[in-house]
Amino acid sequence: MSTTQTTPVLAAELAQAWSDIQRYHPELPDLAAPESLIGESSSACGHELSFERLLHEAVHGLAAARGVRDTSRAGRYHNRRFLAIAEELGLDHPEEPHPSSGFSLVTLNTEAKRRYRPTIERLQRALKAHTAATSADTSRTFRGPAARHGSSGGGVRVKAVCDCGRNVRVVPSVLAQAPIVCGGCGKPFRIPEVVGAAS
Repeated sequence: MSTTQTTPVLAAELAQAWSDIQRYHPELPDLAAPESLIGESSSACGHELSFERLLHEAVHGLAAARGVRDTSRAGRYHNRRFLAIAEELGLDHPEEPHPSSGFSLVTLNTEAKRRYRPTIERLQRALKAHTAATSADTSRTFRGPAARHGSSGGGVRVKAVCDCGRNVRVVPSVLAQAPIVCGGCGKPFRIPEVVGAAS
């Protein structure tokens, strides 16, 4: 299975898993671009993509919907307000906060594992297939500095635009992994060509 086939499959599974969370937490906003989670890693929110990581992101989604400031220090430090919402979603936490990331290191509790078992199994299968496809032969591909350093945040961000005029800042290697779709018009963001560039 090619990478181009597995990315939409994984994005669809992420969207379905998010919908499964929304069934228990209806105020959780929709996930605008599930594929943006595929190439993204954040030390504060967890490096590996998993259901646990998705539930962590859902905590941030609920906080945003409620107007709750759940982090500080540019999003790295997860405070007790994050912790309270995390508990609602079935995440356990260490007794003491981490000095730099606070209560970000949450884990699924027993009840959440039982509740979301089919969702977790489906997502694990999709992640396994995606990993197998993307790690097949990387010897002849170049994914940019962000991939070499293990973080999508390590590269230079450029402006990507969509047809309705909205724009986002993104690392080009992340955008190359899968389209990021605009929540306003439903079309993919793209990096515009530089007019008058020397050839």
